[in-house]
Amino acid sequence: MYQPDKERYQKMPYRRCGNSGLLLPEISLGLWHNFGGVDVFENGRSMVRHAFDHGITHFDLANNYGPPPGSAEENFGRILYKDFGGYLRDELIISTKAGYRMWNGPYGEWGSRKYLLSSLDQSLKRLKLDYVDIFYSHRPDPNTPIEETMGALATAVSAGKALYVGLSNYNTSETQKALTILQQLGVPCLIHQPKYSMFVREPEEGLFDVLDANGVGCIPYSPLAQGLLTDRYLGGIPENSRAAKSHGFLQKEEVSADKIERVLKLKSIADNRQQSISQLALAWILRHKTITTVLIGASSVEQLNHNLQTVHNTRFDDQELAAIEAILH
Repeated sequence: MYQPDKERYQKMPYRRCGNSGLLLPEISLGLWHNFGGVDVFENGRSMVRHAFDHGITHFDLANNYGPPPGSAEENFGRILYKDFGGYLRDELIISTKAGYRMWNGPYGEWGSRKYLLSSLDQSLKRLKLDYVDIFYSHRPDPNTPIEETMGALATAVSAGKALYVGLSNYNTSETQKALTILQQLGVPCLIHQPKYSMFVREPEEGLFDVLDANGVGCIPYSPLAQGLLTDRYLGGIPENSRAAKSHGFLQKEEVSADKIERVLKLKSIADNRQQSISQLALAWILRHKTITTVLIGASSVEQLNHNLQTVHNTRFDDQELAAIEAILH
């Protein structure tokens, strides 16, 4: 029977999420890849247990994670049932989202009240939970009034099916409007999940300022640019990598010579810091005061454990930051 490591909370730093009372680990585990029905269940189970043993309390899902869609929630629900019974649920922050296509017909995607609340009910059944800690609108809907979408998030909280609400993939102006509406509804936004990495810098162009001004936490996803910011593609595209998978989100053409050249230059900085490229990339994100936690994926316990070491070296001097900027620009 699984018994969590008694020293787990001494292994991970925690940060306050915006102006809320919630603390989150500096590193959170995302179940976007490697936890679906096409994957080995026991491998995912081992990663979740290892994460918790090392202080990761936050596990991030969405209704459509798999493949097939929904299977990541189902598998995580099985892990919770097998290993996290009793009061251990109270030590976990579990998030899910709705916004992308989940089922056929006009009510199976986007941001309507009908879709969001129906999807949340389905997610809770798959997870075998009474509530999730955070429920996100996964993307803005250009054809649904934002008041309706935010109202659905507020209803999830008032119904006791979510403790907090979040936004993902909303740009700066959309975020500001959504935050204002949620404040008016008495359900302030806890956290925003944008795509952000050394190769994707758009959140720096106003979004971080809006989050800071409104006391909202930030949890970047894809911090390693789907694996580009690692040593994995320095010698080409490995057979079992994301870029090689037909159902993956990293396309082969994204593994460009220009990006690989930049990664090689970043490697020299990482070497001087006695870090790997991935540890450097994660630490570079965590240096930012707006960031609450960084969301990583993993395909094995070994890979997860490697990136967990990042929290021991997240400080940069001005010379290092200038050298990194010169490479990225």
